[in-house]
Amino acid sequence: MPQVGHEVEYLTIHGHRRAFVKTGSGPAVLLLHGLGADHTTWGPIVDQLARRYTVIAPDLLGHGQSAKPRADYTLGGYANGMRDLLTVLGIDKATLVGHSFGGGVAMQFAYQFPERTERLVLVGSGGLGPEVTPVIRAISTPGFELVMAPLTMPGVRHVAAAAMRALKRTGIKEFRDFDEVATIYESFREYDARSAIAHVTRAVVDWRGQIVTMADRAYLTEAMPLCVIWGEDDRVIPASHASLAAELAPGARVELIANAGHFPHKDHPERFVRILNDFIRKSPPAAYSRARFRSLLRNGRVPAGATEQPVEIATVTPIR
Repeated sequence: MPQVGHEVEYLTIHGHRRAFVKTGSGPAVLLLHGLGADHTTWGPIVDQLARRYTVIAPDLLGHGQSAKPRADYTLGGYANGMRDLLTVLGIDKATLVGHSFGGGVAMQFAYQFPERTERLVLVGSGGLGPEVTPVIRAISTPGFELVMAPLTMPGVRHVAAAAMRALKRTGIKEFRDFDEVATIYESFREYDARSAIAHVTRAVVDWRGQIVTMADRAYLTEAMPLCVIWGEDDRVIPASHASLAAELAPGARVELIANAGHFPHKDHPERFVRILNDFIRKSPPAAYSRARFRSLLRNGRVPAGATEQPVEIATVTPIR
């Protein structure tokens, strides 16, 4: 399976190291990974996307090779960080592709900086409903950092990670994502990494499930092209959330990928890239209008007499 074969670059912004991969040329596509992951989760698709786009795949603060300070790990803080990264790189606008927690960051970025967002693509995204795997809810509990310490000692960690990858190789769909889970688990060996992930999780999840939702602001997507992609066998965030997205965001393109779990871009990279290319090709980039945005905020809907074409209710398209 192809991997990100490009050199990781580093920038220091606000005193903190930011790691990222930047490759290709053309319109900008910003890839935002999920909780505990890093830029390598996009490995199977980066080279394909780089044929058409300038691809930026960062390690979010607290993840991967980026710094893990005691800092602001809220969605708003991450959105600000991505704005600053794009600004330093000389990129004014981008199509945002956010996976899982990264979907929440992408939505927050689009909300805070609509003038810099051309399109929004959510992949197995948080923020569309309360349900989430108990494993992630457990990370939000007090003392997670200390409880995980003995479980990430070298001997225990190596055995557990090897067992997860062995389960992945069985081909049983319930274990489909265990190679990625093993990589995330191994990253918890450092206290700073565990602490950062715990702070991130507590900002969006509690013991009852997801706290943050796009439901109250979904109408704003009427002014921006939106695509939602989900794996039918997702065991982390249920695929039923794709249908919620269709209800919340009229006009959205919603795709369900069969025989895929929480990482459809890894399970079926060629299919994923075809969907993304087709969506970008068929959806003109959003043109920010302060007057339109003001009307949407006031009315919670497209204002009467608007000149834009009427939107159609989204349908969910299974991709076989």
